[in-house]
Amino acid sequence: MIKINKPFDTAGQTYQQNRISHWDAIARKRDTWKGMGVWYHRRLAELYRFYIPPNSRVLEIGCADGRLLASLEPARGVGVDFSEEMIQRAKAKHVNLEFIHADAHDLSSLNETFDVIILSDLVNDLWDVQRVLEQIKRLSTPGTRIIINFYSRLWQFILGTARSLNLATPDLYQNWLTREDASSLLQLAGFDPIRITQEILLPLPLSGFANKFLVRLWPFNQFALSNFVIARPLPVRAQEPRVSVVIAARNESGNIKSIFERTPKMGQGTEIVFVEGHSKDDTYEAIEREVAAHPSTPSLLLKQPGIGKADAIRAGFDKATGDILMILDADLTVPPEDLPRFYEALVSGTGEFINGVRLVYPMEKEAMQTLNFIGNKFFSLAFSWLLGQPIKDTLCGTKVLYKKDYEQIAANRSYFGDFDPFGDFDLIFGAAKLNLKIVDLPIRYRERTYGSTNISRWKHGVLLLRMVAFAARRIKFI
Repeated sequence: MIKINKPFDTAGQTYQQNRISHWDAIARKRDTWKGMGVWYHRRLAELYRFYIPPNSRVLEIGCADGRLLASLEPARGVGVDFSEEMIQRAKAKHVNLEFIHADAHDLSSLNETFDVIILSDLVNDLWDVQRVLEQIKRLSTPGTRIIINFYSRLWQFILGTARSLNLATPDLYQNWLTREDASSLLQLAGFDPIRITQEILLPLPLSGFANKFLVRLWPFNQFALSNFVIARPLPVRAQEPRVSVVIAARNESGNIKSIFERTPKMGQGTEIVFVEGHSKDDTYEAIEREVAAHPSTPSLLLKQPGIGKADAIRAGFDKATGDILMILDADLTVPPEDLPRFYEALVSGTGEFINGVRLVYPMEKEAMQTLNFIGNKFFSLAFSWLLGQPIKDTLCGTKVLYKKDYEQIAANRSYFGDFDPFGDFDLIFGAAKLNLKIVDLPIRYRERTYGSTNISRWKHGVLLLRMVAFAARRIKFI
């Protein structure tokens, strides 16, 4: 039996003992009674499988009999619960996972870190939510994601009625946190909320349309049963890493010398990776000349294997040796002198995916034609809604992220498909799927001084509309 002492006063000890007894009784009851919660828990497992990458190291606090944790098929799964009866059943059902009998308010018996830490339908039942969140801080790395879900108070009467009819699991009185409460408590405990969603409109069979589509739309989302909050540990500045600036260059011969002269040194060292894309001018030869003329600048020249900017960027990323990957457009409409701002935003931990934004400052004449501007506005609104994080400019070429995060995006690329000609949306959607903190960084977009755009506006615009529809199915309406 767990010894209930500090950090609880007498009231807290009584609170905990009552709940331990309650959940022990529920565990015994579940051996012969299922109730109507099966559809709720089935949908919950679907959502967690979407948010958690395969083969992650997962800790679930308040794991009960381990059903949710087991459904995630983690590379390492650890469940913690204060109900000994629940833990016994979890161990018997899921022998490939580890289950620990402990109170969430005291996790001193755990001495490892995890990729994801889950608190599912737990915070409304806790005596001291902030203390529990503080406990999991030391079990986190900078890349750990905390995922919390909890009932909305709007469902208090409905859930109470279902319990009185023996259709739902009996419960003791609850905290009934709001989404704002949960976000504030996470911040107080040293976490940064990234994404907040409302899920599960109808916890009943044949409710797929309501739970995948209607719940995403106002006003239906205001009546959802479960609130989700995804957070990361508050950032700590990373050690100074190496940087790779990747440049897809097609018909950009006149800009190559300026790229070498203007690209600043960052971190422990900066390499420039050129991927030449079957130019009609002498871009390849110009890069060769400048590589020879700048022997002190680490650089690499690749011949693009396929076609399209996305293919070029992926080829460059695969060969880059830096810890940080930066995309710089060869047309220099984003000044290379701005790259240190992206570096600082990433290394300081302000964001984990830094997205350039051209739509804040006034643009130079001819820097962006009217149709391009309108298209970017539309796609920024669409993607902000789809991703649940503000994205003001989706097609600015300059994006910066850690290589380790890119490798995860690449590993999961098949989830979205491979039809993005630019590479921007592949990265943005991949970052959102990994629950990376996306931060917009405004830049002044400049007029081209050499060459003309390689973008076919109408053809690619239609393709991007198809991509929005496809991504909506794969991210929003899941």
